[in-house]
Amino acid sequence: MAGTRSATAKAAADIEDATHIAAPMAHIALVLLQVCCAAVTAIEPNANILATATLAVYAGAYRSIKPVAQGNTEAMTKQDAMRFPLIGSCVLFSFFILFKYLPKDLVNKLLTGYFVILGIFSLTGCLSPVLARFVPKKIAGKVLKFGTLPTIPFITEAPSRLECTIPELFAGFAACGFCGWYVMEKHWVANNALGLAFSLTGVEFLTLDSVQIGTILLVGLFFYDIFWVFFTPVMVTVAKSFDAPIKLLFPRDADPDSKSPFSMLGLGDIVVPGIYVALTLRMDRARAEQARAEGKPAPVRYFPAVIFGYFAGLATTIIVMNVFNAAQPALLYIVPGILGATFIRALIGGGFKELRAVWAFVEGDEEDGAEDTKKTQ
Repeated sequence: MAGTRSATAKAAADIEDATHIAAPMAHIALVLLQVCCAAVTAIEPNANILATATLAVYAGAYRSIKPVAQGNTEAMTKQDAMRFPLIGSCVLFSFFILFKYLPKDLVNKLLTGYFVILGIFSLTGCLSPVLARFVPKKIAGKVLKFGTLPTIPFITEAPSRLECTIPELFAGFAACGFCGWYVMEKHWVANNALGLAFSLTGVEFLTLDSVQIGTILLVGLFFYDIFWVFFTPVMVTVAKSFDAPIKLLFPRDADPDSKSPFSMLGLGDIVVPGIYVALTLRMDRARAEQARAEGKPAPVRYFPAVIFGYFAGLATTIIVMNVFNAAQPALLYIVPGILGATFIRALIGGGFKELRAVWAFVEGDEEDGAEDTKKTQ
């Protein structure tokens, strides 16, 4: 029995080590990619889009593990998933009306102010864990209290205590400076840094509890994206008019004075598939932990297949876009890529029995089952 427990503990430690290594390396790769593109050499935009988006989804998936375990996330229900395309349509069309009937500069100034406030919090959340690694634990764990922050309309729901750790304080100062640079220059590097911070934060803290909910959300947004891109000018008009970090910009090798010096990728094409990809990573971990607790063989893993499905779907989007020289709804290709990867992997790994098991997966049930097994033993 002692040997079994030792092996189980070692396996758990190996997984934790992989988690700690994987996410920092993905973050470093993202930073190096942006720095190289800005300061060293221009990277082919299509390759840049594929690498940046896939790394952001990968890193965000690993970032979601700890907040979910601590219960610090916002879980989407089945009703939320059903309503999401309708709410998204209303918001999108509202922006289209604003840009059509109000001065574009005024709308963008108001939106810039809003997103800069969000950007400070997002950048602080992304930078503080990195800074904490280089600060002694006694200092990093010290909490500074500054009173109470009043309710901010559309950002916070109630007054909150204004307190932070030392790493968060320094990260906050850096975020303020960075956001100030964005407001002054509107440089594409600053735009991408804020956009990536929003993407990582979204994948980290917005979660799905089951494959069923994820499928409902993705299928609904699959048709949402097709309608607003192919059948109306709304999506493209808003994307081009919106001068705020809701999209990533990738410089082209062409003349910078041309009308389209950048390729674009909306943050929704990272965050929405990303929260599903993150679910598959946590599902793999939960199922593996339950199998170890019950002394069963390691179950089928889905995360590698699904992250590849995301990459393949985005690559298909880029290929079709270049062939037809027209804007494409990325979710038209990404959704079949990640859902197809999930269900095909299930059929290959265990047939219809495995497919039913994955379809029935609900986050939390496996952990509860493992705890019950331990208590019984």
